[in-house]
Amino acid sequence: MDRQTLASSSSSTSGTSVNPPPPEDAWYTTYLKLLPQWESVSSSSRVENVCCATGNGGYHFRKLMLARNWVTIPIDISRVNQIDAARLDIEMSAMLKEQLVKVFSLMKPGMLFQYEPELDAFLEFLIWRFSIWVDKPTPGNALMNLRYRDERAVEARGKVRTGLEGPGLTISQKVWYCIATVGGQYIWARLQSFSAFRRWGDTEQRSLARRSWFLLQRIEGFYKAASFGNLLVFLLTGRYRSLIERALRARLVYGSPNMNRSVSFEYMNRQLVWNEFSEMLLLLLPLLNSSSVKNFLRPFSKDKSSNSEGDDALCPICRATPTTPFLALPCQHRYCYYCLRTRCSATMAFRCSRCNEPVVAMQRYGGSVNNQSQ
Repeated sequence: MDRQTLASSSSSTSGTSVNPPPPEDAWYTTYLKLLPQWESVSSSSRVENVCCATGNGGYHFRKLMLARNWVTIPIDISRVNQIDAARLDIEMSAMLKEQLVKVFSLMKPGMLFQYEPELDAFLEFLIWRFSIWVDKPTPGNALMNLRYRDERAVEARGKVRTGLEGPGLTISQKVWYCIATVGGQYIWARLQSFSAFRRWGDTEQRSLARRSWFLLQRIEGFYKAASFGNLLVFLLTGRYRSLIERALRARLVYGSPNMNRSVSFEYMNRQLVWNEFSEMLLLLLPLLNSSSVKNFLRPFSKDKSSNSEGDDALCPICRATPTTPFLALPCQHRYCYYCLRTRCSATMAFRCSRCNEPVVAMQRYGGSVNNQSQ
């Protein structure tokens, strides 16, 4: 009896001391519990490395980064690239428009002018349809290695590698971009042309057309002021080069972080040289006297055919038969009166265009002598 009681007591004691087996997903549950701690430890180690590189100011930086749980990488997109991309898109649209206008060159002149807003809207819609709508950059953005990113969908605590990650534009953003750029520009161009054609600004002071005209002017002024303010903010921060991009939160970022720029200054140098050369010519040519240059180069010329008898009957300046012939003295060569008088008045040391002799006086053909200074 005592042995049975002892065995039952020992079995009950051993049953209470043995732990139940763990569940099958215990390792997964433990992983989920320890994952935030592991991420915080790994982020703190990254911050420690940055703090060692930054010196005494690393303590405040470490506290800030630990509060955010991840080290985000700030990105700075070149403002020059963004403005150049917009300029390239404008030039490409103008080039496409020029080629399209040539198709209608044989039609009635001026017929295409009244449909110019529709033509511009059609070209802008084609560019939007085959670039932004299909998640591809515009031609200017592609040349500058830029793409649109939905800034609202970028996670501040997500895993960051280069700072350029992020989804593209949503369908609603693409549609609103088309409505604002294509539809907005078309409606505004049509309103401007219609109001100018109807002469709303010249109507009575309190008429509906005059009020509509003033309203259009105020809207245009407000838009220009807002665009100027957005330009200043863009130059300061490097984000959102237009009001449409700022309203849609569509930011331009680099498409590829490791793309090399192939910069060639050959065209730029050639353009600068020709611009400076043309400006120098425009400055110097009005100061030069063509007849003086010809007379200076005449002794070095090997062509003496200008002294032939056939050319003596023509004015050596205008190369026409003189209607009021005058003779240059003392060489006796025949000139038009106005040609000889203007040359003698322009310079006191005028030389004959035929023989390079100084002209001291002029005489009417078959008349009396006139002094050059008169």
